[in-house]
Amino acid sequence: MLNRIIDRIRLPFRKEKELFSSLYHIIGVYPHNISYYQQALMHKSVAHRSANGKPVNNERLEFLGDAILDAVVGDIVYRHFEGKREGFLTNTRSKIVQRETLNKLAHEMGINQLILSSGHTSSHNSYMGGNAFEALVGAIYLDHGYNACMNFMEKKILNQLINLDKVAYKEVNFKSKLIEWTQKNRVQMEFRLLQQNKDDNNSPVFTYQVVLEGITGGEGTGYSKKESQQAAAKQTLDRLRKKPQFIDAVFAAKTDRTKMEEEPVQTVPDAEEEKEDFIIVKSDSPSESKESAKARKKADSEKPSTADESKATATAKPENTGSKQDKTGNKPGKTGEKQELTNTKSVNDDADDMFDLSDITATPRELTKEEIIAAAEAAAFAE
Repeated sequence: MLNRIIDRIRLPFRKEKELFSSLYHIIGVYPHNISYYQQALMHKSVAHRSANGKPVNNERLEFLGDAILDAVVGDIVYRHFEGKREGFLTNTRSKIVQRETLNKLAHEMGINQLILSSGHTSSHNSYMGGNAFEALVGAIYLDHGYNACMNFMEKKILNQLINLDKVAYKEVNFKSKLIEWTQKNRVQMEFRLLQQNKDDNNSPVFTYQVVLEGITGGEGTGYSKKESQQAAAKQTLDRLRKKPQFIDAVFAAKTDRTKMEEEPVQTVPDAEEEKEDFIIVKSDSPSESKESAKARKKADSEKPSTADESKATATAKPENTGSKQDKTGNKPGKTGEKQELTNTKSVNDDADDMFDLSDITATPRELTKEEIIAAAEAAAFAE
């Protein structure tokens, strides 16, 4: 019957007849406009151009098919899983329309053998099959409409090639699963880029490695960062489950890290306030420095003299001269020596040499006769 239909359509070339027959077995309907499907199966590496010079390939149909697939699969998942939340439905749909799944579908359905490419690209795992699958859905939409796309996905894909219930509850996001495990166990993790280069077809290739607490885990290589990190995460999860020595090393490294972070600091900071340098502290210690003594003497010398201080000077007994003032009011003969001792006082002075008013270097005023007599009488009664 198929041969009669092909003869009735009168396809001019044998290759077109073969394509028509192959598409019928793949999509389950007869193509009306074969040019849609020819373009859907034309890879950009062919560099074919139209009569007006524009490039002809499957990229535009791939864009259209991607949008149609999201709508169709979303519709199917919504009706199949009643009462499920949005997150569950979104996750299930993403598992079906992701490039890895579409690549496998294209391989199982024989779409890869129909792709027209430059030749060496056909062996390159760069999602060429998955892209052609999306473009083919776009061609079905243009040729037959939305309902034909729905029938194609329900009857040819989900009923024959994909178990929707099994896909929905199967965890395929290994990276998310590994991140969840590390967060629960408070293990530090990073995805380390080992190398990034290009293959023979000038397509980027990434290689990532998982590092747990400084311990190297699994590695993964892919044509995108996401793909390579997923492969590295899957390999790391396998090692965590099957190699006890690996997980022991990870937790030992974590223990060392947390021990160093939580180790107490033995030196306790001083809570006393620092003494200001501009405060002069009076000290009786013989170890007082020359600078401190000079600063103290200078501060005391700037204080104004009073009459009471003059009287105290007259009645005080000089400790270094060993003589008293006479009744005539003349100063002892060793006043110059006392002045010299005051200016040359050092850290070697005796501790009993206490500071008194005689250390003031300012010249006192002359005492009156009455003050001299009063001072002498006071000294006599004191003795």
